[in-house]
Amino acid sequence: MENTPQKVLKRMRPYREAFYYQKSEVLYQMTYVFCQRFLPAHGDRTVDQMVQAARSGKQNIVEGTEDGEASTEMHIKLLNVARASLQELREDYRDYLLSRHLNLWVQGHERFRGMQDFCREHNKVEHYLPYMDNWNDEEMANIALTLCYQTDSMLNKELQHLEKEFIEQGGIKERMHAARTGYRQAQDAELAQLRQENPQLKSEIELLKAEIERLKGLLQQHGIAVGD
Repeated sequence: MENTPQKVLKRMRPYREAFYYQKSEVLYQMTYVFCQRFLPAHGDRTVDQMVQAARSGKQNIVEGTEDGEASTEMHIKLLNVARASLQELREDYRDYLLSRHLNLWVQGHERFRGMQDFCREHNKVEHYLPYMDNWNDEEMANIALTLCYQTDSMLNKELQHLEKEFIEQGGIKERMHAARTGYRQAQDAELAQLRQENPQLKSEIELLKAEIERLKGLLQQHGIAVGD
């Protein structure tokens, strides 16, 4: 009987394949360049705060995905940390625009739709690198804001999926219990089947023995010697 064992460790999709990770990597690289180009090198704590928030968003996605193989609970916790970090980064970009009386490209702005489409369709750093040294601060901040919103939406959907999975399947303790229970049930079922088959096999053996004796008798009647 073939048994399919219950999985204890989850098989995780590589984090680099997740669009929300790819966008978080773009945000980290973009924020580093933005701070170098448009914020003072010394005396402004905003630089460290923005770079650290962008890095925290990216790194907690990595750690959450790696830890998620064993712990859905830890995966949820670290993705929430990533989401909070990117929300903090989003506020820094928004504050930058407002404090300098620059435009927020919201619905109705002539460049809003194009910006939304570009960020939605492009996820990797190499798609943005050619523009990072050419965008002005208003362009770059609005692109970063859009990436923050889109990444947050993706993370929110992933968290909803993980929370549903956790409710239905539990964490590693529940999966270990299910694996042990499933293994025992499979062993019990196999033993029960063998016990059920045993009398039938015994009966078939007795019939074969009787048939052999009958054939021996026929051969002896024809003068053919038969050994034991």
